Amino acid sequence: MKAAICRAFGQPLSIEEVDLVAPRAGEVRVKLAACAICHSDILAAEGAWGGTLPAVYGHEAAGVVEAVGAGVTHLQPGDHAVVTLIRACGHCPACSRGAPVRCDAVFPLDATPPLTVRGSGEALVQGLRTAAFAEAVTVDASQAVLVPKDLPLDCAALLACGVLTGVGAVLNTAGVRAGECVVVIGTGGVGLNAVQGAALAGASPIIALDPVAGKRAAALEFGATQAADPTTGDIPGLIRAMNGGRLADYVFVTVGARSAMEQATTLIGRGGSVVVVGMPASGVSASYDPGWLAADEQRILGSKMGSARLPVDMPRLVAAWQAGRLKLAELISGRYPLAQINEAIASAKSGAALRNVIVFDQ
Repeated sequence: MKAAICRAFGQPLSIEEVDLVAPRAGEVRVKLAACAICHSDILAAEGAWGGTLPAVYGHEAAGVVEAVGAGVTHLQPGDHAVVTLIRACGHCPACSRGAPVRCDAVFPLDATPPLTVRGSGEALVQGLRTAAFAEAVTVDASQAVLVPKDLPLDCAALLACGVLTGVGAVLNTAGVRAGECVVVIGTGGVGLNAVQGAALAGASPIIALDPVAGKRAAALEFGATQAADPTTGDIPGLIRAMNGGRLADYVFVTVGARSAMEQATTLIGRGGSVVVVGMPASGVSASYDPGWLAADEQRILGSKMGSARLPVDMPRLVAAWQAGRLKLAELISGRYPLAQINEAIASAKSGAALRNVIVFDQ
């Protein structure tokens, strides 16, 4: 099988033949139909968080189950599945508290990644615990969740991260309620889904901030009531004008830029919360005034993968799509074969795309 390998940070990925181990106990192998390109994959391939090379990145995927290891009961060959980076043991303190995204267990796949270069046997790092820039993956069973076969697999792939993270940040991490004012900074793949999550929660108004005009227009189509360029104009004034003279209840920062994180704290009112969703490069820091934070009972929350619980959240998202309340196909800007992954990454990095998807032959 083929995979796109990162051999040097910041350099084009190389398409090479690789071998993939069969699933062991508690693991599944999925033949992928699609893998979307998340900005986290781009940052990882640029070396923003360091790490060991060579590696195969990609973590927002879906496909058809090929084989399951001993003890796996929720999936069987032929099932359609979404594959995520959330690897959870189910019994550590975090999992026991209903927070599988914080699971700290060590898995066999952590010690022995499943990919090697064909012929040489060179070991490849399983980037973001998934390595889905490849025609198939072997992952822990906790990372794969069943989805109905009427859901197109290129759309299903988006549920693995962008949708799960954006919608989950609103519904799970923040617990936004109907009538609350939501601001979303950055309306790319994750930000648009935060907008969709706010609409699902009944938030009002929903204000989208992005410097790119096309993304502001997209935000309005995905449920925002107002969109503006965060680098120009009086943004606090805009929020007050739309929210009865008050600042926002929640501001979701879906980009990893320091400027966005610092701006967010100026846009929340008394009792408001900033929810940090976007992942910055290592070393990026932001400052805030703790006096105001304390005096106004404000909060800064982190949200990893939308605080997701796959068995709960995935059926809920699928049901919302089936009911016409969640857009998926509309998120896809372009579909590329694996051979054109570098072009797909360049398009995503430029800001021109909402979500580019690598599609594999089935």
